[in-house]
Amino acid sequence: MSLIRRQFLSRAAVAGSVLGAPAIVNAQSAKFNWKMTSAYGKGSPFYMDGPGSATDLAKRIREMSDGRLNIQVFGAGELIPAFEGFDAVRAGTVEMNHANAYFWTGKTAAAQYFTAVPFGMNFQGMNGWLYDGGGIDLWNEVYAPFGMVAMPCGNTGVQMTGWFKKEIKSVADLKGLKMRIPGLAGKVYANLGVDVKVLPGGEIFPALERGVIDAAEFVGPFQDRRLGLQKAAKFYYTTGWHESSTVSELLINKAAWNKLPKDLQAIVSNAAAACNVISEGWCQKANSEAMEDLIKNQGVIARPLPDDVIKALRAETEKVLAEAVAKDPLTKKVHDSYMAFKAKYDRWSEISEEAYHLKVRG
Repeated sequence: MSLIRRQFLSRAAVAGSVLGAPAIVNAQSAKFNWKMTSAYGKGSPFYMDGPGSATDLAKRIREMSDGRLNIQVFGAGELIPAFEGFDAVRAGTVEMNHANAYFWTGKTAAAQYFTAVPFGMNFQGMNGWLYDGGGIDLWNEVYAPFGMVAMPCGNTGVQMTGWFKKEIKSVADLKGLKMRIPGLAGKVYANLGVDVKVLPGGEIFPALERGVIDAAEFVGPFQDRRLGLQKAAKFYYTTGWHESSTVSELLINKAAWNKLPKDLQAIVSNAAAACNVISEGWCQKANSEAMEDLIKNQGVIARPLPDDVIKALRAETEKVLAEAVAKDPLTKKVHDSYMAFKAKYDRWSEISEEAYHLKVRG
């Protein structure tokens, strides 16, 4: 190659790199200011405040992106009502919403599976399905027609069955009971004669205290104690058959998501995954301390539901799930994936987790 040709090619390469540099710099220096709403009130522990919460997620994203992605967080009622996050993200009014997918079962029945399924998997199993069993891909397939993407960003672990003003001795005691309970579990209870109500967290205590409802499910000992539910009812039933692992959802407008550079998308995904684990760890500590206080100091009677009630709830759950699957092919696709993974996980859990609790823990 001649000296002149080599010089020409060298100069061309330099010029090309210089011309390409502004595009790279612009992509790395562009800043995004987003809004994120929540189904939970400002200051709510776990959901809006503390380790793994919506505000913690926004802080992690801001710090990891060096301020390139700033997310302003709004509690329920600050920008939109508690249960309008789905529509707000879909319309592009906000870029993100932090809530639980089962609030959107009226939009798509399959959404329930990405929060909790009655008699479903625990935290470990749910994460296995979501991250490595195709769950997140199905989640995004369900939301694709709505122009949204989603991912897990928190988990309460196993929840409690709830607070009851009167003792539950048999299935007959459920008939006519007015209870706050969302999701598929509400349909199951309704089939057994319960008058189901869906209320935001902030409305549960006054409704229970005034007798508007006779029973209520919220989250677990720490969250429930903070709402003062132990002051309105004393029977606290365990363990939550309806939500053995409750996933928090980060819902994102897909058009806005696609505008983010790949590194910012990776930051959001990894921050959400971190909050998923961190929030569940916080719940374990907070709930263990709160449960001890409720029983020892506040006169709460904690006990499991009678076996015949659990048996009836399980039977109705199977019917409710079968009805949902029969109506919608996409729900069936999600259901089949979830249950196939659960079957494998249950076999492994019998050998690992159950054996530990029965034989090793003592």
